[in-house]
Amino acid sequence: MTHPIPSRAAAWDILCRYNETDRSRRHARAVEHVMGFLARRHGEDVELWGMVGLLHDLDWEKYPEEHCVKAKELLEDEGWPEVIVRGVVSHAWGICTDVEPLSLMEKTLYAVDELTGLVYAAALVRPNRSIADMKAKSIKKKWKDKRFAAGVDRSVIERGAEMLGVELGDLITDVIVAMREIADELGLDEVPG
Repeated sequence: MTHPIPSRAAAWDILCRYNETDRSRRHARAVEHVMGFLARRHGEDVELWGMVGLLHDLDWEKYPEEHCVKAKELLEDEGWPEVIVRGVVSHAWGICTDVEPLSLMEKTLYAVDELTGLVYAAALVRPNRSIADMKAKSIKKKWKDKRFAAGVDRSVIERGAEMLGVELGDLITDVIVAMREIADELGLDEVPG
């Protein structure tokens, strides 16, 4: 049985029930927006892609040891459609799930999840804490320093770009441009110096 796609408000509600920190919600919002941005570019369902991005770490804050397993359970218990459940679970393929990203939406989420964190961290260490004039080149420079944003698995991002058949620099640029659109919401708008 196919369930209808719930509303964005319903997605935000379930996210907030399981994620209380601004950090978790901000990351979810960043990934949601990047996914919607890329869905638009590919002529895909912006709402669906965004929702999968918003919910991808649904269980991370409260159930980190059961990441993706618990998200699947929570979403299925509330009747969320399989396309969303599968998309959420597939983003951690090879890390804590064996659900391989197959669709363009799933591959995109797999590629951009960690990358949004890296871009965010790179913006925070800039003197103006802004993403406004950030370029892929500055992310690539930080890329090489494994101590910088050490929790970001760069191999996942590289594998994701490869799965999508895109150059890493182009993927980084897309994520920066998308995050720039909601810089104020993410706290990455220019700080007066």
